[in-house]
Amino acid sequence: MTYAMPLPIPVLTTDRLILREPREADFAAMLAFNDSPRSAFVGGGRDRFWVWRALMANIGHWVLRGYGLFSVETRAGDFIGRIGMICNDGWDEPELGWHVFDGFEGKGYALEAARAARADYHARVSARPPISYIDPANSRSQALARRLGCVPERETVFLGTQVTVWRHPAPEAAA
Repeated sequence: MTYAMPLPIPVLTTDRLILREPREADFAAMLAFNDSPRSAFVGGGRDRFWVWRALMANIGHWVLRGYGLFSVETRAGDFIGRIGMICNDGWDEPELGWHVFDGFEGKGYALEAARAARADYHARVSARPPISYIDPANSRSQALARRLGCVPERETVFLGTQVTVWRHPAPEAAA
């Protein structure tokens, strides 16, 4: 039996995408992503229970913070990844994070969804420009950050890994 707890999670639509609440039905695709090489920069390769807890934690993040990772679908209903704002305990400040599943990269979906999630965050939560933590070896995420108007701000150790902190533009400067 599945219980649907009503949460005030907005549903965002773009030309090609729907950004929606996390669902139990997302778990299988999250597990497959976790087991793929694409998850290397977001802590992939964990056990099944860890992935389940990540899904549950995201729902809790929405409850506690009023924002979190959106589950992103194409208008055709394909679940293609998770993109949104997160700020876990001990983090410097809110981060705009993204990961797109196998077969959906290189189509501009991450850019489209990240712009929508960032605009929603600015409209509902804060005008302060967020950051993105990006591993220096993750050239695809660096390219997306540049397309989003981000600039490298500093180097730091994040979750045991050396990363670059990229600063997003202020809302009035965001495209």
